[in-house]
Amino acid sequence: MNGWVTFDDPATGINTKAYTGSLIVAREQITKLNLTKIDPLAAFENLHNLEPMLSLNRKDSRFVNAKEVLKGLGPETNLAAMDWQDFEHLIRELFEKEFSFRRGAEVKITQASRDRGVDAVVFDPDPIHGGKFVIQAKRYTNTVDVSAVRDLCAVVKKEGASRGILVTTSTYGADAYAFANNEPVTLLNGAELLGLLKKHGYSFRINLQEARRSV
Repeated sequence: MNGWVTFDDPATGINTKAYTGSLIVAREQITKLNLTKIDPLAAFENLHNLEPMLSLNRKDSRFVNAKEVLKGLGPETNLAAMDWQDFEHLIRELFEKEFSFRRGAEVKITQASRDRGVDAVVFDPDPIHGGKFVIQAKRYTNTVDVSAVRDLCAVVKKEGASRGILVTTSTYGADAYAFANNEPVTLLNGAELLGLLKKHGYSFRINLQEARRSV
């Protein structure tokens, strides 16, 4: 539900329509209200959500059902050697936990394609820090080339996203970081990935040499 107010702007004297705020409510919460007698501000406060929300289009034919993989892994799991599709689902689960504190946030995973496209999408309705974030998961054993960062930047623009997030089990070169520095992208290397997982209570390992031998 979006709130608007019409008033005479004291600075110009022009009748103006302005956005005041939004909130997410269940239909039954609204149908119970007597709109002819309520005080708008009191009613708004009574619905217990004073945070404005971004309106995001969450429909996409590429989205598929999520698969839970975190609970089936243990400290012995080498992320660099796991199935690449399972790794994508792991990244979706991880970011779902990372964004869980944001009211209305949602993480979706796309069809497995290995096409350098979008592996997961985060929808965060927070009006200041939120938006649409596209995620690419790279279960790599070698350094991620700067071309992968360029590709992600192109995807961000194509998707109309606020930011792109590239997550790998490996590392990035100096040229990749230099390119990303001026673009709306975030690079997470293997060590940072393990740190983010540990933040949410998961301890795994990454051994690139072992993963190379298993290929």
